[in-house]
Amino acid sequence: MLFERFTDDDLSHYSYAVGCEREGTLAIVDPRRDVDAYLDFADEEGMEIACVLETHVHADYASGARELAEATGAEVAVSAYDEGETYQVAFPHRDLREGDAIELGSVRIEALHTPGHTPEHLSFLVFDGSRSKTVPMLALTGDFLFVGSLGRPDLLGEEAKPGLAERLFASVREKLAGLPDGLEVHPGHGAGSMCGSGISGRPRSTLGFERIANPYLDPALSRDEFVEKILGSAPPFPPYYRRMKRLNADGPPSLGELPGLDPLPVDRFRELVDGGRAVVVDLRDQHAFGGAHVPGAFGIGAGGKLSTWAAWVVPYGRPILLVAEHEEQAEGAVRSLVRVGLDEVVGYLDGGIAAWREEGLPLDEIPQVGPRELAARRAEGEEVVVLDVRSDDEWAAGHVEGAVHVMGGRLAEEDGDAELDGRLRDGETPVAVVCGSGYRSTVAASVLARRGFDDVWNVTGGMTAWKAAGLPTVR
Repeated sequence: MLFERFTDDDLSHYSYAVGCEREGTLAIVDPRRDVDAYLDFADEEGMEIACVLETHVHADYASGARELAEATGAEVAVSAYDEGETYQVAFPHRDLREGDAIELGSVRIEALHTPGHTPEHLSFLVFDGSRSKTVPMLALTGDFLFVGSLGRPDLLGEEAKPGLAERLFASVREKLAGLPDGLEVHPGHGAGSMCGSGISGRPRSTLGFERIANPYLDPALSRDEFVEKILGSAPPFPPYYRRMKRLNADGPPSLGELPGLDPLPVDRFRELVDGGRAVVVDLRDQHAFGGAHVPGAFGIGAGGKLSTWAAWVVPYGRPILLVAEHEEQAEGAVRSLVRVGLDEVVGYLDGGIAAWREEGLPLDEIPQVGPRELAARRAEGEEVVVLDVRSDDEWAAGHVEGAVHVMGGRLAEEDGDAELDGRLRDGETPVAVVCGSGYRSTVAASVLARRGFDDVWNVTGGMTAWKAAGLPTVR
């Protein structure tokens, strides 16, 4: 049996290839949108992609199932349990019910209905017939069972989430009951994904170890205790999840090739900016972006969580222009953007910000302030609002005294400034934005600048630098 994991660090997403080397056929499970990695893998192994499997209708990324099927002629197979649900797969596919199997030579991939994260969710038990035809070797658990956690059951809203939590409890107790301790668990996400709380950084586990160490598999938990625990631990809900669910149910449009890989001369780039519809995403780091950027640009650095933060803050359905340091950085960004359905990338600024500056075109800046300087200015009585844009857990673990807390992604929501202290709108008090390292605060500061906040600073190094400087925090 051939088995391979593909990792997207940006979205903490895992997809898989499973196949029979003797027969030369592969199945790809939960593929990402840019599918060339799977095509290249199949070509390198001298194998054919015969089937594309989906564990569920995904919320956090745009699926590549339809794209991959069109590129290879493979069959798409998805859950039959989406019938009558809010999100039903609308493009051509084969329905799978519990017990249905995909046969690839000596490899059998059997569907197991594990609802809770979503109503239709499937896990896949993989049997290597050359080892055992009756005992599965591994399970591809999608967003049902993570290493150290379970999938969140609140994706369909407040009314549906108690019932989904109860179904998740039933899946844990009933569907896992007869499976062996030695079963390898290969989930759809790792640490950093907002599809579950407290997911481990390890990409795989065994069912036996999860039974011991996963807090949601504790047999002492009653159903009511389980429901309270799982609903009380859900991470922030990104509004783009609803849009992504609809996109994946309908089937994302085919890309063919990656968009936006053409350099745009300064005149054309400026023309698109001045047209008012295009948005600029600047891929440089916090210092370069803070020093000079195209007015109104989003500062979302390459190499971080570009997919996640772009999906949170960049408006959909509008042309996207990139400011990159080189062509490879632009291509990486395009991949990150199409993975969350931001397909309208037009191109990147030829010559980068230096070319824009050489033409004498307007530039904005976001001043950078170090933790010691910020602390000293506050100690001297200077009025500064510290806006902490980290997660609830990070905030609770320790923050700057007197800071205002709003998770960064929420700043781009239509009512995103409703929670902010009134001092942020008086037009005079500077706002110093802080996160863990400076990446998220750069995103947040650029969002605030776009919303009309005139005096925004970025705290370089974030709370990591603040603590390293020995400055106090409160809980």
